[in-house]
Amino acid sequence: MSEDPNIDDGVEYVEEVHYGRSLVDMFDKMTLKEWWQRVKHGLKEPKDTGEYKWAKGQISRVSAPVAAVLLPLLILFLLVLMAFQPPEQRTSEVTIIDPEPIEELEEIEEIEEIVEDMPEPEEVEVTDEAAVADNNITAPDAPFSPQPTELDSVAIVKSPVIFQGMIGSRNPGSRGSLLGKHGGNGQTESAVMRALRWLKKNQNKDGSWPKTKPASTSLALLTFLAHGETPASEEFGYTVESAIRFLVNSLTDAGFAGRDGHDYTHPIGAYALSEAYAMTKVPMVKYAAEKAVARVVNGQNPSGGFNYNLKPVERDDTSYMGWCVQALKAGYLAKLDVPGLEEAKNKSIDGFRKNYGQGSEYAGGFGYTGPSSTHGLTGVGVLCMQLLGEAKSKEALGGLKTLEGTTFNWDPEGGGVHNKNYYWYYITQAKFHAGGDTWNNWNRLFSPVLVKNQTVIPKAKSGYVDHKGVPKDIGWWDMTTKLSGHTDGPVMNTCLAALQLQVYYRYLPTFMTPTEADLAKEDFAEDDGEIEIDVFN
Repeated sequence: MSEDPNIDDGVEYVEEVHYGRSLVDMFDKMTLKEWWQRVKHGLKEPKDTGEYKWAKGQISRVSAPVAAVLLPLLILFLLVLMAFQPPEQRTSEVTIIDPEPIEELEEIEEIEEIVEDMPEPEEVEVTDEAAVADNNITAPDAPFSPQPTELDSVAIVKSPVIFQGMIGSRNPGSRGSLLGKHGGNGQTESAVMRALRWLKKNQNKDGSWPKTKPASTSLALLTFLAHGETPASEEFGYTVESAIRFLVNSLTDAGFAGRDGHDYTHPIGAYALSEAYAMTKVPMVKYAAEKAVARVVNGQNPSGGFNYNLKPVERDDTSYMGWCVQALKAGYLAKLDVPGLEEAKNKSIDGFRKNYGQGSEYAGGFGYTGPSSTHGLTGVGVLCMQLLGEAKSKEALGGLKTLEGTTFNWDPEGGGVHNKNYYWYYITQAKFHAGGDTWNNWNRLFSPVLVKNQTVIPKAKSGYVDHKGVPKDIGWWDMTTKLSGHTDGPVMNTCLAALQLQVYYRYLPTFMTPTEADLAKEDFAEDDGEIEIDVFN
């Protein structure tokens, strides 16, 4: 039973420890009839969709073993048949012809060998620029992990695994170096570990977290993925695997079962599934992520923004747009096969510009559903403009100017109407991607307050032991508001706070990427930000 007074004592928690478990059996409960119906449905879809490719892959997967068995049997049958056939008696008439005399050949004159002088080889100095320019000298095209070809492939294949692009900093070695480089320390990382262990202890047996299960589960999964945890992780592998399983099983044609009234759940879930596929390469996770992201693409407003429940209208909700853009960006980086994904991502820039209000020549902010300037939603707008390749735009720079006066005062009983922790989630990332004094000043302000205000249960009372059987501290955050709709309880607040303390290594800052000028128009180079690590199954 949890020591946390904010969690219902009736919730059953996951206590099972699982080492390096894969997703092999995640989808093996599908009946033959269901499998055949899904294959027939996929073959009728356009060839560039994930459903069609999945169906073709299933046909190939089934036909290959059949051919492998029948072909050798057929050859063996033919060989046996030929062995029992009597040899055919053949007779041939032979005629002997006397050879004609051979004329003497003329003596061949010796040909004088002509040797031309060869030019001396020149020494050529090869520079880095020359190597890049030479199409024959390229870096190896290595994906995040080898793409499995079968449905029941393992979650993480044999090492090495490569994290690419903006998530190329989540492995343990890189995490440590970036933590110090960007202003983190042992205290911030200890708070993150306490939060991950608290989340693991309070996970339901079905892989979810309370209250709004798919939304809370998506946020929790994002928190584990941000720390580089996958189904192959020793301490948190089973936690991550069961969370992915829950989200995949919760996804329907109409969205996630158990979603909230405005359906913030769907873009957050699409975001989590996209990152889960990027870090596992499991085909069925890709299928679910593409299905979820496609609904976000199809729900975009003509203006480029988004509205509640992904119903295209004239209303552009900056808060809701923030999760939609994070989902589109994650799906794009995961290279999902979703028609119109890149176009929808780029079009989102217009949606945010529509809600930008320029307060002066040098400052401005983003409003709720129209042009104005508010500190909380300005963080949403700035971060999304940065992720969309518009970090140098007047909207992003003006928003950062407006955010200069933002304070960080954790008051769990005085959250007011809005959940300030929700706004800080965006502001912290926006200032991190801006870098320089903007980030350094904010880092000195926010991280000590978050660490100090974490509710900690010491290991003597936590009831938590790690994968080695060692007792550990656990901890969480919570912040109440006057409107319960602006917070979903301690799970949501713990995830948002932990994600802020993981900002040091969660993503590479946009100003460090080679596509700094225009992330929205160019994909990352295959070797950009790749960090090779070993994963032991």
